[in-house]
Amino acid sequence: MSDPKNSRTQETGFPSLQWEDDDLPTRPMPLHERPMQARIDHEMAIIAEHHIRIVLAIEKFWGHRDCVEYLQTLILSGGYKENQNRVGFKSEVLSALINLVALHQIE
Repeated sequence: MSDPKNSRTQETGFPSLQWEDDDLPTRPMPLHERPMQARIDHEMAIIAEHHIRIVLAIEKFWGHRDCVEYLQTLILSGGYKENQNRVGFKSEVLSALINLVALHQIE
């Protein structure tokens, strides 16, 4: 049970969303503060859950100018190619593709 005198939980009954100084060493690291490779790996894992062949292609192209072009083509076309019925990506995959374009341009 929480301490009713504790100012962190007094107003709403929930812990504060602000990090106290004593909590900083153990707080979860936000994604934008993670090292670059950890951010790339996170986005690739999201895509790999649904589209392993796309991840394999991105890994081959990563670091080349053609990689950004490939990613942008996927984003704009929704993965549609002739003789295929599937169009579009799930929102989390689309977000990961967009984030990879941004991360590739940072490198």
